[in-house]
Amino acid sequence: MADISSVIARFAPISLDEMEGVALQSRMDTKYLVGETELPGLLGRLVADYRLLETETGRGTLYRTLYYDTPERRFYRDHHNGRTFRSKVRMREYVGSGTCFLEVKQRTGRGGTRKRRVPVAAIGPVLSPAQAAFVADAIGSHTELQPVVRNEFFRYTLVHRTRKERLTLDLRLQFSSGDGTGASIPGLCVAELKEADIGHGSPFTALVRALPAPPSNFSKYCIGTVLLNPGVKYNNFKAVLLRAHKVAHLPAPTFPV
Repeated sequence: MADISSVIARFAPISLDEMEGVALQSRMDTKYLVGETELPGLLGRLVADYRLLETETGRGTLYRTLYYDTPERRFYRDHHNGRTFRSKVRMREYVGSGTCFLEVKQRTGRGGTRKRRVPVAAIGPVLSPAQAAFVADAIGSHTELQPVVRNEFFRYTLVHRTRKERLTLDLRLQFSSGDGTGASIPGLCVAELKEADIGHGSPFTALVRALPAPPSNFSKYCIGTVLLNPGVKYNNFKAVLLRAHKVAHLPAPTFPV
């Protein structure tokens, strides 16, 4: 069986500038959990349909993220409780392009995703007054925010040749907190299909349905929060955590009763 890097080398490249036409800041997102061992076979069947983002540092890039939440974890609780309208606030460093942004990602009433962002010099633990004002405008309220979870992963980005569609494949997920606690899920790939609108015709969707790999409600922020904070309410994320460990061929995680 071919390894991931040898299959990745077969894709035609696409640059960041070329990819601007598929930025999809407002979009429909669907996530799937796939084991790394499944990727070479899947990717080999996508070479004809997709191009792969290539930057000055090569194919695939490292992402570093710092998530912010209120002292009572409002954003986490909104997601856990299934609120239709919810937000996430983060600073994300796109290491391959040398850029960093403060981003507010919101779930909309139609099940879509809207992302607003502004450039920042670097990831910082404290939001400046201007940054706090940007977040308040995006979420519609002024609230105290503090850094809560750090996350790092390696991403491949595929862009469909004709459809308004991007596919990201996130590997090597690692999480850490301010007190030095760390966690990871080796062997897991979080695949996310980003489309202008959900419709039939995505080659990737057809392949993961055949695995089978059903859509998954996997949030890096929420999963990191659960792994790093044993006392946090986690009931609605238990199933997705169990599935993540199963597809990654890892022992099942332990949970408080």
